[in-house]
Amino acid sequence: MAEAPTKSAVQAKAYIDGKWTVGSSTREFEVRSPVDGSVLGRLPEASAEDVDRAVTAAVRAFKEVRLTPYQRYEILTRAANLIQARAGELAHLIVMEAGKPLRDARVEVRRAVQCYLLAGEEAKRIHGETLPVDATPGSENRFGFTLRAPAGVVCAITPFNAPLNQLNHKVPTAIAVGDTVVLKPAEVCPLSAIEEVKILEEAGLPAGVLNLLHGPGETVGEMLLRDPRFAIYTFTGSAAVGKHIHETVGLRRTLLELGSVSPTIVAGDADLERAATACAKGGFAYAGQLCISVQRILVQHDVMEDFLSVFVPKVKALKVGDPRDESTDVGPLISVDAARRAESWIAEARERGAMVHTGGSRDGGFLQPCVISNLDRALPLWCAEAFAPVVAVAPFEKLDDAIAIANDTPFGLQAGVFTESFDNAFRAIHHLQFGGVMINDVPTYRIDSMPYGGVKDSGMGREGIRYAMEELTDLRTSVWNLRERP
Repeated sequence: MAEAPTKSAVQAKAYIDGKWTVGSSTREFEVRSPVDGSVLGRLPEASAEDVDRAVTAAVRAFKEVRLTPYQRYEILTRAANLIQARAGELAHLIVMEAGKPLRDARVEVRRAVQCYLLAGEEAKRIHGETLPVDATPGSENRFGFTLRAPAGVVCAITPFNAPLNQLNHKVPTAIAVGDTVVLKPAEVCPLSAIEEVKILEEAGLPAGVLNLLHGPGETVGEMLLRDPRFAIYTFTGSAAVGKHIHETVGLRRTLLELGSVSPTIVAGDADLERAATACAKGGFAYAGQLCISVQRILVQHDVMEDFLSVFVPKVKALKVGDPRDESTDVGPLISVDAARRAESWIAEARERGAMVHTGGSRDGGFLQPCVISNLDRALPLWCAEAFAPVVAVAPFEKLDDAIAIANDTPFGLQAGVFTESFDNAFRAIHHLQFGGVMINDVPTYRIDSMPYGGVKDSGMGREGIRYAMEELTDLRTSVWNLRERP
């Protein structure tokens, strides 16, 4: 079971210009646990005045706080050590506010530590390059170079599904390059963000560099989008909201990590045991509520039945239950409404002739892991992001057919391919229209040092610590006109 009992509900606050405050709003909202419905906290919903104060503080800090790269490294490294020291408490908090199974919550905390360590190290390695401008006729006396400069004030908006680690390709990366931040976490699970801000404050982050506001996207998020002082918006969430952000902020830079309906291709020569084991984990981790969860499995026709005979028992063996239990594989969805939506999609597919091999029944916010085949490809379970423990399996004849089916979506975040053929693997890499293609692995694979992001409606820009840092800087070019050739 979890390390500690749930604390009584806390009266949490916003963090503006180095001070914890309830702000000027008289409105507050409750944070309830998807695990047991208990109230975990009551938070103030930011007002227009609070938004203005937070952005003003970030603008002031960007102008006045000039941390050296080594000072940024020291702060981020201290924060990493503090996260590590509080790993048990943070993992328990993730379980309670997000419903993530304890084992997965511990992994999220470990990743958070690594993100801060990586960001700290990369803060010391930000560099440009020399430009061979003197190789151009008429520029023989010139010397050129580039450098990366902080972009300014960053607006960071994060989702619920990794409440601690979703911050970490936005906040420590921005700090590492010298930007300042106004952060708005998802209102359904903001408590991990509060703890992370407390940790950065304890680690010595100066006032104004990081500011924290709470509230729904429809109100607080909109106010943030309308403030012209932000240089960059970095957002993880749905494609619909990502499009709205991009359209609203105009020419200002957006870093958008959006949705997907991630495919996995299982070729006829694949190791079926290996593929089935990975798909069972990648399709149902955190109840399928990951942008890169396995949602569609395309299996070569000749091995379709063999694959299902291995895959379905592995899915049936997953333990659904209390995420505080060490042995739980699949916990609740973030809300009962989310579970009802997935249940209705499964029912619609059944009515249209789909075969449910296992799962699909609901008990409150819990949905039994579901494997479905013979699915009409016009249905939401195939063409929309399920964000639930549901995986659709479909056959294909030739690899090119599987690639065409996989590409037939507005999304393109990550894909997986299982094959023993180098030719198949490289053909898939070249022709799959996705930001990442994992070979002999599922699209759910991600580490924080690799570039991560999609194409089409899956977003723009790349996360991954060093790559996110580059997105959060301005590339500046300087050319010197010398009196003499060097």
